[in-house]
Amino acid sequence: MPHHCLETTHGQTSLIWNNHKRHRHRRRLPITESTAQAIRTWQARRPHLPLPATNDAYLFPALSSYSSAGHLNANYISETLRAWVDSLPALHAEGVDASGNPLPFDRTLIYPYAFRHSYAQRHADAGTPVDVLRELMDHRSIAMTQRYYQVSLKRKRAAVATLSTHVVDRLGQPAPSTTASYELRSVAVPYGGCTEPSNVKAGGASCPIRFQCASCGFYRPDPSYLPAIEQHINELRADRETAQAMDAATFVITALSDQITAFEQAVTRMKTRLAAMPAHERQEIEHASTLLRRARAASHHTLLPLTTTDPPQSPS
Repeated sequence: MPHHCLETTHGQTSLIWNNHKRHRHRRRLPITESTAQAIRTWQARRPHLPLPATNDAYLFPALSSYSSAGHLNANYISETLRAWVDSLPALHAEGVDASGNPLPFDRTLIYPYAFRHSYAQRHADAGTPVDVLRELMDHRSIAMTQRYYQVSLKRKRAAVATLSTHVVDRLGQPAPSTTASYELRSVAVPYGGCTEPSNVKAGGASCPIRFQCASCGFYRPDPSYLPAIEQHINELRADRETAQAMDAATFVITALSDQITAFEQAVTRMKTRLAAMPAHERQEIEHASTLLRRARAASHHTLLPLTTTDPPQSPS
């Protein structure tokens, strides 16, 4: 990674890095301000190190001129991480044993490349769309991104069983379904479940009204879709502002406003019901929602009919 690896545009700082494996240099990864500040602190410390001139171009340079690469290599980083992990006095996994004692974490699972998988998994858990995550991971193929996280069938079924009773209709009114109906008689679309028969048969790729879910009587969202719906509401607001700036016809702005109102109504009612639940029940629903978002992100089906004008590229 180059010494000067931070770039700030419109208040967003990105990390500039080189994908040596695929020969793609100067890739950009958005990072938090706290991470950027930690890098700046290290950049301020670097000039005080006795570095060979040939190694000065790297963020993490090798202190010896005998390093042919000029920077800390993968083996050194791996060995250092292993020494640090093994030195920790205690490292606990999730859960406890029969006596209530914390379970030990398997330290062999901690190695540098595992952080890349963890990064992908955390985004998947948070509901990051797989095409966005593909860009963040610098993959050319979504199929490659999907290899980085998965949900077991058993855990997915348990999550479906939990959320099937919290399905609502387009107005936010309760519309619970059985586990079988949730999985077999509906299909995941970007902002919720769809029970329209032709769209279900087509795996979600044949919506008769072009995915205007908020206006459809077959629309069936549940709490696992809340992040996606809220993101879409923000996108609709931006579209409305653009339409107003373009002096678009009134019916265009009215349609966007009506969609926003309908989605907000469903979100508000779902959140109200969640807030009224006991904490343990709400936590169970949040956990199930995370699992289903992860499963949807890893799905091999494209939810929207997309086209591209870019030339075909070889898979990553």
